[in-house]
Amino acid sequence: MNNHTEIILTKEEIIQKAKKVLSIEGEAVLNLIDKIDEEFVKAVEIIFKSKGRVVLTGLGKSGLIARKIVATMNSTGTPAIFLHPTDALHGDLGMVRNEDVAIVISKSGANEEILNLIPMFKRIGVPIIAMTSNKNSKLAQQSDVFLSIYVKEEACPYDLAPTASTTVTLALGDALSVTLLHLRNFTEEDFAFLHPAGSLGKRLSLKIKEIMITGERIPIVNENDMMTKVIYEISSKRLGTTCVVNSQGILVGIITDGDLRRLLEKTLDIKNLTAADVMTKNPKVIKADTLASFALQIMENYKITSLIITDDAHKPIGIIHMHDLINLGLQSR
Repeated sequence: MNNHTEIILTKEEIIQKAKKVLSIEGEAVLNLIDKIDEEFVKAVEIIFKSKGRVVLTGLGKSGLIARKIVATMNSTGTPAIFLHPTDALHGDLGMVRNEDVAIVISKSGANEEILNLIPMFKRIGVPIIAMTSNKNSKLAQQSDVFLSIYVKEEACPYDLAPTASTTVTLALGDALSVTLLHLRNFTEEDFAFLHPAGSLGKRLSLKIKEIMITGERIPIVNENDMMTKVIYEISSKRLGTTCVVNSQGILVGIITDGDLRRLLEKTLDIKNLTAADVMTKNPKVIKADTLASFALQIMENYKITSLIITDDAHKPIGIIHMHDLINLGLQSR
């Protein structure tokens, strides 16, 4: 690699260079809007009516973008796979079926490895959607649909490194994926099903009964218990609160460490007080089948940090703390 003289840029020059890149790429994406035409509609209809998968292929940077489009399609209800052009010609073409649809990405539309795939796709009977910047290229002419990824210039100052063109290709892939999402009536619940470990998946599917604290770990005192026992229960269970029940085990109140602080601000003589003297009556409760995200929403709305879970007899069977929900990534929108 040749040695080059180091160029010193001022902070302002660094900022301007970055803004120039974003300006070029932003303009390229906006120019793509005018290219959404009947060919785009045709591509969407071919994919939507297909009973197979979308097979995306491309080399180099185009291959990387193809992989991202595959990921987006799969997560939004359109089954897709990536096929490396070289591997395809050495056996991987066997994964392609005639019910599939091929999206071939090549900026020039003249790449030899890519062009060698076209007759193979045609032999299988796969519709071909070309994403290329050259409508007169062999790729565009031999495909069933041509989607333009032409850009006036790359963000690279030498107009060499794929930058604006890859951004445009990615945006076009997003446009296809989201349009198909609408056609499939793909819902948040569908997305959550495909992303069970993600924050949205948890928000739409995780229930309180799956994460609530149960059994002996629930802080509980009787309404007639003295405050010394109340303080011990709150301290030992480390949740900053305790349920208060009557002799039948029915929830009648709650005491938090905040209640204790406010009590001690009024008087230090608490040895003769019982839980019933200090508790907050009618605390907020939820059922075990409640969505965890809804529990967090209740806590935020009422500015409380814990919720008690009760059964049909209004007896506490669990408790949940706000920190547990936040740690699961269930922050409300």
